[in-house]
Formats: sequence, C-alpha cells, structure tokens
Amino acid sequence: MSRIKESFKNKKPLITYISGGDPDLDFTEKMIYQLQDSGVDILEIGIPFSDPLADGPTIQAASQRAIRGGITLEKLIKKLAEIRDEIEIPVILMGYYNSILNFGEKRFAHDAKAAGISGIIIPDLPFDEDETISEQLKEAAIDQIRLVTPNTATSRIKAIADRSSGFLYSIAHLGITGDSSRENPALKSYLTRVREQAGELPIGLGFGIDSPEKAKKAARHADGIIIGSALIEKIQAGQTEEARLNNADSFVKSIKAVLV
Repeated sequence: MSRIKESFKNKKPLITYISGGDPDLDFTEKMIYQLQDSGVDILEIGIPFSDPLADGPTIQAASQRAIRGGITLEKLIKKLAEIRDEIEIPVILMGYYNSILNFGEKRFAHDAKAAGISGIIIPDLPFDEDETISEQLKEAAIDQIRLVTPNTATSRIKAIADRSSGFLYSIAHLGITGDSSRENPALKSYLTRVREQAGELPIGLGFGIDSPEKAKKAARHADGIIIGSALIEKIQAGQTEEARLNNADSFVKSIKAVLV
C-alpha cells in the first residue's frame, strides 16, 4: 500500500496545498515543517506555472510570486530532495503538463522519486492521453492522482478511477480553485456516484473548502478533504514570517479539530 493510501486508514486526512517557492524556497521549507507539525496528513506542493488555468486568483498570485523569485521545477525538486529526510508526511507535486514535458518525463519521474515524492497530480492532462508519463510514474512507484468533476460521466469516472492510485481527487463544484461562493447542492449524490465507481480507492474532496464548518460537512461524504486557497490566504494575511507560520498553524488545527 502506498504512503498516500495508507494516510486514509482509520481517519479522514487533511490534504493541504501550498505553492512551491512562494515567495522563496527557504520559506517553503519552513512552511512544510510547520504544516506537518500542525497536523497536516498529506502535503500538496504546486509547481509554479505562468498560466494555471484551473486555479483561482489566490493560487495564481502565489504561483506568480514564486516565478518572480526565480523558482523552477528543477530548483523545487532539488530543495525537496535536500530536506526529504525531515519530511514525515507524504508529498504530492501538482503541476501542469507543459512544465513536466519541458523538464523531461523520464527525468521528472526519476528526480521526483529521488526527492521522496509520493504522488503527482497533472490537472490538464486527460487520463487517456497520459500513457507515457503514467508508465514512468508507475516504474518510480509514484501515485498518479486523477481528477473527476460533477460533470464527469459515470463510465468515465470508473475509467479514471481504474487508472488512478493514492486517491481519487473529486472536485466539489465546477469552476476554479478557491471559489467558496459556490456549493454543489447535489454533492452527496455526486460523491455517492463517485464512490460506486472508485472501488477501494479513497476519495479526496477539494475546491471551495475554507472553514471548519465546510470541512466538517465535506468530511461526511468524502474520505479526506483538500484545502489550498483558504490556507494560502491565511498565510498571506500575516505581516511577518512568524505571523504567517502562526496563521497556518491556527488554521490547520481548526480544520483538524472537526475531522473525526
């Protein structure tokens, strides 16, 4: 069993997202340690990209700050490799396919494995067009986490789940990340449909979860929850580095308290 799937045993894990290198890699390192100390179960780290189509303004801004700071995929993986022995929780890289293609698929899988990466999310690469990278990731024993949405046909959900590992990323509503103004009134029936097709693959629910109340509600129907934009906003509200770390700590603990 993979480290990611293991994290779903006997609990509902909290999966949090930060943008790698925002605003620099030294702070990213400190934030990784803070998040794992605060109780995060799985950490998703975004690869900075100039045109992240699926992301809302908060994550786009974080990515731009990292890019302005000169952060690249190579630098991010190198940093993660340097600190891998200090990271006690599974790490997932989330990145758009062009970044990986330019880096080299085989090299990416090799270097990600060497850096201790447990999983990969490539949101803009359809599951039926990713055979080459999938083979590389499988050889490296890295989970490939794929996404489904409320509009995904039932037959396609099954096909996606059959080719996924770690967990199945279920997007709560249509739109971009961080849009907490939109709730899916049919969330329960949607996730029931996903669960029927996912088999034993755990379901992680993300998009728009920004409070303990919403986290508790989401956890009733999913096996784990994913929070990105709301955490980044809390971090950015701090005026000093210490305040940003403390904000992350307080927010994570408030979410963990309801995930029972």
